[in-house]
Amino acid sequence: MDMKKKNLLRQLGLKAMNPGACAGTRWISGGVGELPSVNPATEEVIATATLPGQSAYEEVVEEARRAFLSWRLVPAPKRGQIVREITDELRRKKDALGRLVSLETGKIFEEGRGEVEEMINSGDRVVGLSRDLNGLTIPSERVGHLLRETWHPLGPVGVITAFNFPVAVWSWNALLAAVCGDTVIWKPSPKTPLSAIAVQNICNAVCEKHGISGVFNLCLGGRNIVGEMLVRDPRISLISATGSCAMGREVASIIAGRLGRAPILELGGNNAVIVMNDANLPLAASNILFGAVGTAGQRCTTTRRVIAHKAIAVELRKMLVAAFGKVKIGDPLSPRTLMGPLIDADAVENMMEALRHAVAEGGQVLCGGKRISGKGFFVEPAIVAAHRDMSVIKKETFAPILYFLECESLEEAIALNNDVPQGLSSAIFTESIRHAETFLGPTGSDCGLANVNTGTSGAEIGGAFGGEKDTGGGREAGSNAWQWYMRRQTTAINYSGETVLAQGIQFVS
Repeated sequence: MDMKKKNLLRQLGLKAMNPGACAGTRWISGGVGELPSVNPATEEVIATATLPGQSAYEEVVEEARRAFLSWRLVPAPKRGQIVREITDELRRKKDALGRLVSLETGKIFEEGRGEVEEMINSGDRVVGLSRDLNGLTIPSERVGHLLRETWHPLGPVGVITAFNFPVAVWSWNALLAAVCGDTVIWKPSPKTPLSAIAVQNICNAVCEKHGISGVFNLCLGGRNIVGEMLVRDPRISLISATGSCAMGREVASIIAGRLGRAPILELGGNNAVIVMNDANLPLAASNILFGAVGTAGQRCTTTRRVIAHKAIAVELRKMLVAAFGKVKIGDPLSPRTLMGPLIDADAVENMMEALRHAVAEGGQVLCGGKRISGKGFFVEPAIVAAHRDMSVIKKETFAPILYFLECESLEEAIALNNDVPQGLSSAIFTESIRHAETFLGPTGSDCGLANVNTGTSGAEIGGAFGGEKDTGGGREAGSNAWQWYMRRQTTAINYSGETVLAQGIQFVS
């Protein structure tokens, strides 16, 4: 490993070999195996983590459960102060952590830094929220009575994150849960263990300064080991899981079987951009390019389908083919690079299989779609001329493939937008108020995110993030998403001194 990478690891408290479990601020040594973190741009091992066994998992869960008993009593604004200090540390280490994210995931450095900025934005919002976890005072129908609604801490929360956003999604959940009075157990993707360990180190430094342990906890492991233990564990009050639709169905089924609280599920996306005949085409093309190529097509909000009005379809297609051809592919840490590698060899093969499937169903590859020889999991982003009856366009392939479809009307475009199992993000480009408001109305997009004249990627922290249908229905980050992490209690208070029953019932013995 070169000196720059060694210095980077040192800045983030990482070594060549790192423990993979942390109970509060105490790292647990040993394990049942090793987990190398591979740089997808070079196929070289960056560093290694140990794989915890069941005994380490038990230590982590018990620490989180024990810590909850005291953390829930800390006033929310004081919990917010801990999050504030963690956020300040993220600011100080933004470049270093962003560079590590780029090394582990292959996303370009600009996106790696952007992901850490998203963590900072999450923390800033949550600090303010710590003074605003408001309940309700409700008018009572009974004289001398008061109805009140209060929100209380829920318990230990399990957070399962995916490789493509190895730190930001944790912050959406963990910082919010901590301010709500919950403790957190994080199971990150086994493909990006170092980013998670680095964030845990940042949390530990802040918590140790205040004599706090057990609020933020970490346990590496695979889906069928630590992930399944978390989901099945009745001590875990809430699960937030990001991953595939298949994973989400399994998680939901297991939790329903133990009558646990409905999980927060952030699953597949199959996002479309509608481009109407009155659209600003350069604006649409630039947003589609980032939406399709950003993170090498490995975002849940990646633009996977373009639905272009026939009046502008030829022109837009030419613009997109030209733009895709200019995308600079290579080292994600180079400032000239716009697209790094896919995460691993399996991702490359999945992309090639999807393209073979598309061609077999009558699609035409307009540009790109080839493996790039040499070290690293590099591919060319592809545009495929498609038709609505192709089954492949209804599946999410985690790769930079953009299916190009045409429509003759807004109604047809909306029908195509909605004609997939997933329902995460969507967008329309138009200068017409009628088109925009129809798209945003009850007969419009059926997605959790619907945008006008901006793309499908790049959600801001202030809004609740999540989708419908096979995307899972969960919500994270902004708006009232905090309510998922707390329990609601409705209270009736009688200060009349007399027994007064609701609904006017008279019950006289």
